[in-house]
Parts: sequence; structure tokens; C-alpha cells
Amino acid sequence: MLSVGTMGGMETALDTHAPVTTRDRVRQVTVLVGAIVAIGGAAVGSGAFGGQPIADAADGALSATATPLAPDTPAFSIWSLIYLGLGVFAVAQALPRQGADPRLRAVSWWVLASMLLNALWIAVVQAGSVGGSVVVILALLAVLAVVFVRLVRLAHTGVATSLITDTTMGLYLGWVSVATLANIAAFLTVADVGELGLGATAWSVIVLAAGAALSVAYAVFGRGRPSVVVPVGLAMAWGLAWIGLGRTNGPLVDETVATAAFVAAAVALVAPLITSVTARRR
Repeated sequence: MLSVGTMGGMETALDTHAPVTTRDRVRQVTVLVGAIVAIGGAAVGSGAFGGQPIADAADGALSATATPLAPDTPAFSIWSLIYLGLGVFAVAQALPRQGADPRLRAVSWWVLASMLLNALWIAVVQAGSVGGSVVVILALLAVLAVVFVRLVRLAHTGVATSLITDTTMGLYLGWVSVATLANIAAFLTVADVGELGLGATAWSVIVLAAGAALSVAYAVFGRGRPSVVVPVGLAMAWGLAWIGLGRTNGPLVDETVATAAFVAAAVALVAPLITSVTARRR
């Protein structure tokens, strides 16, 4: 049994000497094969090897200039890092010695579900359904939230495996959190709901404030697990900053939204650092 500390009373002790079972081996192989299929499918569907890029799908509803909350094009390069991390995770969890790792047991199926949902999101967008993409990305966000909670509550096991898992899933959750806001904004635009009485700028600022608040909530909940919440904050800050940069040039210049996005990015970046340092001092 591994002795652990506490994170707001939520950490759980883990049995690191449990025997490897047939179910463990099935999980390892399934997650590895599923990851190859999901990552490969996502790459093909996103236009990495030719075909229609996501920015052009659904009549450009999710392009970098479609709404005031759309991140500028360079923001999406973070997917390369996330896919790399997911690939390394898939291989690491499949190693024979990792079969009984209790932390991997707790999250691997959920990580696979997230990869499959991401591939499904791409397929739905390529089919032209922006409304359907909102449903899928909300499901993806929920799955990643489950992974986040489990990683925060469960103690680290192997150093390398824990670092790979925490960093990758933190970046993944942070980016998808920002992408969800942008996706919903794209759907509302396509649905032609108008400016809902406040105007596009005011609503954008409200949504960005909500994004900043969400980053603080992640930081507070995961304050005892900086290896997870710092990557979450980095990815959210990255996405929010590129929303701001996207509003400083191009066809959708909006200084108010840009300022709000930069402030939200700063909050997302600093919040996990503050909460982690505070938790350690206690």
C-alpha cells in the first residue's frame, strides 16, 4: 500500500502491489489499439493528409474568424502536443509492468473514451452539423472532467507515467474547455439567435469571464496536484490569449473582447500557480 498525503481530504491511498489480471491486459491492448485508431482517424478527418480542413468544414462555422470567441489559427497547433502526449500515454500504459498500476486502471478507459469522442467531433463537423458538434464536445469535456477529478484524487505511482498522464490530460482538458466556449459561440451564430439583447461584444466578454472563472475553479479543486492543474492553466491561457490576438487583427477586430481575453488568459495562467503554492505552504 502506498502512503499518501491529502488534497483537501480527497487523495486516496493506492495499492501498488496488486496482481496483474486478464482484464488489465485486455484494457492495455484495447486502449493502445483504440488510441492508434482514434488519433489516426482524427488526423485524417482534420485534413492533415489532405482533404477538407476543419476551418473549412460546416461552411467555415469554426474558422478563426467565424465569431469573436474563435481562437486565431496558430492556437490549434497545441493539438500536435496533445496528440503526442496521448500517443506516449497509450504506449506507456501498455507496458507489461504498468498492467496493475492503480492510477492507470482508474483513468485509461476514460482517456480512450476522450480520444474516440474527439475523433467523433471531427466527423460530426465534417458532416456539417455544428449543433451535433456542441453535443459531442460537451460529452468530451465531461469525460475529461472525470479524468481530471480522478487524477487529482489519486496519488502518483510511477514518476514518468504520472508525469506523462498528468501533463497530457491537463493540456487536453484546458484546451477543450476553451474550445467548448468557442464551439458554443459558433453554434449560436449558425443558429442565428441574434445578439441576445446585449450585443456580440458584451456576450463575448461575459463568456470570457466565465472561462476565467472556470480556470480558477480547476485551480482551486486541483491545488494539491500542480502536475495536473498547471498544464490546465497553460492550455487555457494559450487558447484565451489567441482569442485576444485574433481580435486585434483581421475581419473581427474588437479591442474590448481582446482585452477581456488577455485578462482571462492571465487569470488562467496565474491561478494554478497561486493555489499550488498556497496548498504547499499549508
